Amino acid sequence: MASHTIDLLKQELPVQQDSLLLNGDVKTGLVLVDIVNGFCTVGAGNLAPRQPDMQISTMVEESVRLARAFCDKKWPVFAFLDSHHPDIPEHPYPPHCIAGTDEARLVPELQWLENEANATLRCKDCIDGFLGCIEKDGSNVFVDWIKDNQIKVILVVGICTDICVLDFVCSALSTRNRGFLAPLEDVIVFSRACATFDIPLHVARAVKDVTAHPQELMHHIGLYMAKGRGAKYRMDTGEY
Repeated sequence: MASHTIDLLKQELPVQQDSLLLNGDVKTGLVLVDIVNGFCTVGAGNLAPRQPDMQISTMVEESVRLARAFCDKKWPVFAFLDSHHPDIPEHPYPPHCIAGTDEARLVPELQWLENEANATLRCKDCIDGFLGCIEKDGSNVFVDWIKDNQIKVILVVGICTDICVLDFVCSALSTRNRGFLAPLEDVIVFSRACATFDIPLHVARAVKDVTAHPQELMHHIGLYMAKGRGAKYRMDTGEY
């Protein structure tokens, strides 16, 4: 899709974004969504980028920077890892992020989180991480994390803006609105630390049963849809 067309759509579907000040005055938690090899590392799997991708690379860099800052301050971090049983497909997607493989691991730049005391890692086998946190007894690991840490704001980053990030944000907002996530007040999406994949129209037309997914447009639509559910947006960070 031509860039001028995307610019016109952005004018019609605006997403107002401001800077974010992280100074510790409000208890804030960082949520990392699926920053795993299977979605971010070139050639790592069926849903990984086929070649270097600037939007995805920037997302990883910004997420690492934020994770380091939060952990240095001993602020809570929650990381979702897409992880699927090989015999349970996730339609309409091809097999990906199979449990126990490198695809389902955090990208190398974030694997230090596996040994970080204030980081909670959660494998999920569905698009929506909130649903993926439900235990057999009906409890929810994410809800407990919010309450145990008395978090008032979550800062959400990761991939894909219009799929797993969007679904998680919408569920978190709905649960907050129902009063089940106290003391959570705000859900903030840090747009520069989010990304989605790219399937141009000409590529989709050449492959059977593949739907076009223009990266820049779908990233923006993901942000716009979550804004309509009540999320707030920031594009850069100030003091932390």
